[in-house]
Amino acid sequence: MRPSKRATDELRNVTLERAVSRHAEGSCLVSFGDTKVLCTATLEERGPGWLRGSGKGWVTAEYAMLPRATHERTRREVNSGKPSGRTQEIQRLIGRSLRAVTNLPAMGERQITVDCDVIQADGGTRTAAITGAWVALHDCFAWMRGRSMISVDPLRDHVAAISCGIYKGKPVLDLDYAEDSGAETDANFVITGTGGLVEVQGTAEGKPFSEEELFELMRLAKGGIQSLVALQKQAVAPGASV
Repeated sequence: MRPSKRATDELRNVTLERAVSRHAEGSCLVSFGDTKVLCTATLEERGPGWLRGSGKGWVTAEYAMLPRATHERTRREVNSGKPSGRTQEIQRLIGRSLRAVTNLPAMGERQITVDCDVIQADGGTRTAAITGAWVALHDCFAWMRGRSMISVDPLRDHVAAISCGIYKGKPVLDLDYAEDSGAETDANFVITGTGGLVEVQGTAEGKPFSEEELFELMRLAKGGIQSLVALQKQAVAPGASV
């Protein structure tokens, strides 16, 4: 039995609330159960210097965890002088995931930064961030189209992410903190709406996991991603509340 009483292939309650930031060109408050991440997309009218003259835009991301997102206060990384290795890894992952489904030349020479700030953490913060960041990016592009800054939607596909793991010998979907902290294996899958793999991260915390277990985690992840993409589509559908 999972601590949350969920079935092995059952997601936590997932919500995607759009337009939660008054000033950002796109925003989404994403919740995976008790994990809550605020994603805001900011448009800059110039891209990074190393892309100047290329005709391409750029999408990047920053990730941070608020001090009381966890049970005990975590020191702000700005006070330590630089982001931790974990933070750098996650924000690069979010950026790669978004660029994988973005037609960068269609943006023009502009940059969009998606900030993902963890308000409350209960496992799966990076996967929630990627899933919500796509919605914020979508709405930023819609903002640009509404002002005739771009003529086509640069988004080529959806992208979402989900965690899986082996908990007490059983492969399970969407680990919360209680499961993640005790899992024998944990993995994160970033997958597009059409089923393309963007990134797979898998780690054995104890004994190595088998190829068969990896395939089962993949099967669970694909089912979870289908549900997340359906929620994204519902959230951004014409007439959906913002």
